[in-house]
Amino acid sequence: MRDGPRAVGIALLAALAASQAALVVLNPLLPDVADDLGVSVATAGQLRTASGLAAGLAALTAGLWATRIGLRGLLFVGVGTLAVGSLVSAAAPDFPVLIAAQVLVGVGIGLSYSAAVAATAEWSTSADRSRVLAIALLGPPLAWIVGMPLVGAVGEVSWRLAWLVIPVCMAIVATVLLLRRPATPPATMRAGLRTVFTYPGIVRWSSGELLAFSGWAGALVYVGALLVDTYGLSIAGTGLALGFGSLIYVPGNLLFRRWVDAYSRRLLVVLAISAAATVAVLYALRPSLWFTIAAFAALSFIAGGRTLAGSARGLGLAPEVRLGVTGVRTAALQSGYFVGAAIGGIALASGGYSMVGLAFATLFVGAAIPHLVPLR
Repeated sequence: MRDGPRAVGIALLAALAASQAALVVLNPLLPDVADDLGVSVATAGQLRTASGLAAGLAALTAGLWATRIGLRGLLFVGVGTLAVGSLVSAAAPDFPVLIAAQVLVGVGIGLSYSAAVAATAEWSTSADRSRVLAIALLGPPLAWIVGMPLVGAVGEVSWRLAWLVIPVCMAIVATVLLLRRPATPPATMRAGLRTVFTYPGIVRWSSGELLAFSGWAGALVYVGALLVDTYGLSIAGTGLALGFGSLIYVPGNLLFRRWVDAYSRRLLVVLAISAAATVAVLYALRPSLWFTIAAFAALSFIAGGRTLAGSARGLGLAPEVRLGVTGVRTAALQSGYFVGAAIGGIALASGGYSMVGLAFATLFVGAAIPHLVPLR
């Protein structure tokens, strides 16, 4: 079991779950953090900006570590850094220290996420790769499903305690599981950005990933407000609805595993167009609460399959520089939150929620375009 595909997938799942938990633990805690440290909620919101920018920059440099440290070592560095950043966040006496701690958290997220996705290919055979990838990519949604209720419960006691119970504990679990993996040697080729982008198809693939992540992240940012403004849903009810959507993401990830090896490019086109239609319906047609929840669940299902297909496609384009490729993907994911939130905000101010749906649909259509023509 130590080297079986399921054991490998679970170890990488734990690393990705720790990364996602460190990324989202602040979301429900911002008002308490702001009140405790004497800053506004808007100022406290810049903590997410700091960690996101640090994660994106760290991910882009991940490939430079390829010839110096093996993937397991880089995973330890990433998970350890986000754990230290979380500990400092819990003990931060003032806002500047908390900002610095969030930069540490972001660096850990960028390195651990990039290394974990690259390891799904490096630590598996070609026959098992899609299975390991599908298991590992369950980590982020499981961090939402399990972590968010825990954050809410522990956050009632103290926002500082939430940092100890959620990201730190998940990082410890990931470390224990990774210790069961044998050490891996460094790569033979440096995976800097200049090298990565010389491989055919990488620029097209990465641009599609950025557009798709922007559409999905933007939909996540505004769907809570859509439920509250349209149906007067409570915060607790909104949380349950979003949790249900996260659950539906999981079967979407698992179902499409059987097709990603042979049809990843076609899946990226079909699922992106499907997501475009679904997100437009989600934001434009709101006949009832249950209809909107069902539309969000359908979008989550599609996003689960598309994320898997996008990862599989990227890992197959440049096997020699996989760590650099996954670093680009992680940076695209982080940038997607900023792009999606900004475009959604502009659309909401100019045309309401129907315009928001149209804007996100356009992003998903754009994500399909790079894959319409096969590589020669």
